[in-house]
Amino acid sequence: MELRGALSWACCLVSSLYLCSAFVLPVGNSAPAARIQDPAVGQFWHVTDLHLDPTYHITEDHTKVCSSSKGANASNPGPFGDFLCDSPYQLILSAFNFIKSSGQQASFMIWTGDSPPHVPVKELSTDIVINVIGNMTTTIQSLFPNFQVFPALGNHDYWPQDQLPISTSKVYEAVANFWKPWLTEESIRTLRTGGFYSQTVPSHLSRQSLRIISLNTNLYYSPNAVTLNKTDPANQFEWLENTLKSSRQNKEKVYVIAHVPVGYLPCSRDVTAMREYYNEKLIGIFHNYSDVIAGQFYGHTHRDSIMVLSDRKGNPVNSLFVAPAVTPVKNVLEKQTNNPGVRLFQYDLHDYQLLDIWQYYLNLTEANMKEEPSWKLEYILTKAYGIEDLQPKNLYGLAKQFAVLDSKLFLTYYKYFFVSYDSNIICSRECKTYQICAIMNLDQISYTDCLKQYGL
Repeated sequence: MELRGALSWACCLVSSLYLCSAFVLPVGNSAPAARIQDPAVGQFWHVTDLHLDPTYHITEDHTKVCSSSKGANASNPGPFGDFLCDSPYQLILSAFNFIKSSGQQASFMIWTGDSPPHVPVKELSTDIVINVIGNMTTTIQSLFPNFQVFPALGNHDYWPQDQLPISTSKVYEAVANFWKPWLTEESIRTLRTGGFYSQTVPSHLSRQSLRIISLNTNLYYSPNAVTLNKTDPANQFEWLENTLKSSRQNKEKVYVIAHVPVGYLPCSRDVTAMREYYNEKLIGIFHNYSDVIAGQFYGHTHRDSIMVLSDRKGNPVNSLFVAPAVTPVKNVLEKQTNNPGVRLFQYDLHDYQLLDIWQYYLNLTEANMKEEPSWKLEYILTKAYGIEDLQPKNLYGLAKQFAVLDSKLFLTYYKYFFVSYDSNIICSRECKTYQICAIMNLDQISYTDCLKQYGL
């Protein structure tokens, strides 16, 4: 099935499928029913990396199940997908249906990008990318008509992929129109011109405002040739510093959301997701405004990980979270991937400090076998690791415990890193070192020192 033809089929599903799709709330060890919520505790959802593949369909020829497998044999395709394919619409729909039916009361949702599939450049176009993003936006708006969503663009939300520009474009114009129901006029203006924006979240309990800053970190992504050798693409650094300065003056707290994360990739040695210069620049800004920033939230890696930003004296000052993807896709050479995941954050409604994560997941193998999407609670972070809340000092202390030889807590963390894809997975000494150093060291000097400390 060609991607261009499949797209119109998927778009038709938006208006009809969610109305009749069978959805069963799990029981027993599955996702808990809605509980009585502390009135001083707020909640918000984080969803990322949907990666819709409209070509996904069940066929006897497993090399033709989906374009995103790039001709490889799909391993065990079922109604909710395959580990060698990006998300079928049914999988994405099940995730949003679960959120809608979970009974959890949330103030807003952050959606950190990447709607189109991982396919060769020639199989997509600007119009197809725009249609896919529009399809996902319509799905969310149809299921949650009066719900506040704060989106961020991903590196696949453009054509050609990764090449997001430093000025207005057809894609920036399109998403600005799609996201008008969620955003203010000022947010729409900067979104049109650079793919980024900021906006406050309405609050009834706190005199202090919460501001969402949605960054276009794709401008800093290593494969982006458009921004090569540019010191401040789209003047986003200047805009960010001005926005944070204003937030400090107005006594606001800030959540930073973006697709490509800062810091070092935990599965590689000495590799940043964005160009090193941009990483150092962002870390410097985050250092300067760590008193304003109450949390940072990213996607892109498809894995579940934490990071802790420390100040120049080594004191932990910011908590950062990379959420796992909805898509389960991996390439043929990869041994590990992730089960689909979505997460719920809890935060203090008075000062916006982050309190906890409820991470949910879909066992894809089980869902395909039963032909039913039973989304379950994977873990509650504070309970899984025995910490009080998500404040930087607690996450830093947790990372110190991970570093202990034969740490059982680290084994738990590494299992959740892949969203319980393989409970028997083993992380070697080098593997663990890369993980620990990436959690605790976001700038080049401290990261390099960490590797040396472990003899690497």
